[in-house]
Amino acid sequence: MKNIVLVGASGHAHAVIEAVEREGKYRIVGVIDTFKPVGHICLGHAVLGGEALLPDLIRQYEISGAVVAIGDNWVRHLFVERIRSIVPDLPFLTAIHPSAQIARSARVGAGSVILPGAIVCANGVIGEFCIVNTRASLDHDGRMEDFSSIAPAVTTGGMVVIKQFAAVMLGVNISHSVCIGEHSVVGAGSLVLKDLPAFVVAYGSPAKVVRTRQPGDPYMGGSSHATGTPAHAI
Repeated sequence: MKNIVLVGASGHAHAVIEAVEREGKYRIVGVIDTFKPVGHICLGHAVLGGEALLPDLIRQYEISGAVVAIGDNWVRHLFVERIRSIVPDLPFLTAIHPSAQIARSARVGAGSVILPGAIVCANGVIGEFCIVNTRASLDHDGRMEDFSSIAPAVTTGGMVVIKQFAAVMLGVNISHSVCIGEHSVVGAGSLVLKDLPAFVVAYGSPAKVVRTRQPGDPYMGGSSHATGTPAHAI
């Protein structure tokens, strides 16, 4: 098995570690996290340091790839860009839990994570660095663009499009052929019956736009990621 590192050491990382270990393709030699002390244990794996140490760690541990375990879409993007600037040749790998069901005609981009019980149906397209969370499903001919995410128990109809950086929260149902605009967030438990524009927060049954948002804003409230809060803890 090839040696890899995990990027991120908080709650979402626990699910990703389980997926990597159950898949059995790679050996996790440690975790990269700027906000946790060296030696902090994340589900049996020690934090080795921040991303600035990656060149030395790659040589020391013969690391051949990384899996990103950061739940927030925008913060995940920032860390990917930072790592690419430090070690541009380090491959980003997918993690697919063996209980997930991926259609033979579906495509999954580099760096994406698909967790237990998730379903990606015929002709589904998962972009790069996406999250298909526990028991979420993308129906036939659906498309998730890069750095988008669907949370546990999300269900989509066929031909749904989830644009770049959009986040669909817990238990949302999305009707056939609906498009969720880039950087938009759909609140937990919502029913989406029509297209949602970019840069909005929407929720309800049926879902309605309640406010606008900017890249990096918290999904539903709280401190801004721009303040330096360790938002990858999500």
